[in-house]
Amino acid sequence: MTTSPASFANPDAVARVALNLAEVRRRIRDVGVDPSRVEVVAVTKSFDVATARAARAAGLTTMGENYVDELDDKHRDLDDPAISWHYLGALQSNKIARIVRAADVVSGVSRDKEIRRLASLRPGLTIDIQVDLTGEPRRRGATPDEVVALADLARSEGLDVRGLMTVASPDAARAAQQFARVDLLRRELGLRGCSMGMSDDLELAVAHGSTEIRVGRALFGPRTGPTPLT
Repeated sequence: MTTSPASFANPDAVARVALNLAEVRRRIRDVGVDPSRVEVVAVTKSFDVATARAARAAGLTTMGENYVDELDDKHRDLDDPAISWHYLGALQSNKIARIVRAADVVSGVSRDKEIRRLASLRPGLTIDIQVDLTGEPRRRGATPDEVVALADLARSEGLDVRGLMTVASPDAARAAQQFARVDLLRRELGLRGCSMGMSDDLELAVAHGSTEIRVGRALFGPRTGPTPLT
């Protein structure tokens, strides 16, 4: 019998992640939504491999990474077919080939050339289209007016367009409007879900239709060092 790397996770770290996961689910429940209907993506960005092991041992099976090197390292270390790896970061042309070798879902897709490149390397890949409603400089994402054409192109290229992803404004009133707008757009396009909400705004996102939240600090604590849970 092959032993999973997650079985070597630090027991104290596993217990802390499990407690934090229970708290995240309580926060979802307090909004009036069944936690089983909201996928929790454990964002292990800048945390070490030991943290990913602890997350898996605590029962999390969806992991999110923003950096290609970290995605490679953790995907290789855990080597667990039960884990769904989500790539959440920028899609640099020279790194897309590495991303598609490890990621099961590529979120943050927002340009024609990204779609064509992904489709050429991995037909049938599952993607989310990232929408930006903040209008803030340096934010990634397509405008709502661009999303329909991007979804049509991705489908014509043979990709599986799962849903929409967004990062909202830190202002709660604006964020509520943005989450609601993305959910409406998702329903108009007939997509399966919305990846919306992080550690600080997950309640607002869930209340406005999110089917998936991306959380790191709420599960693992502040990103203050290379080995925060070991």
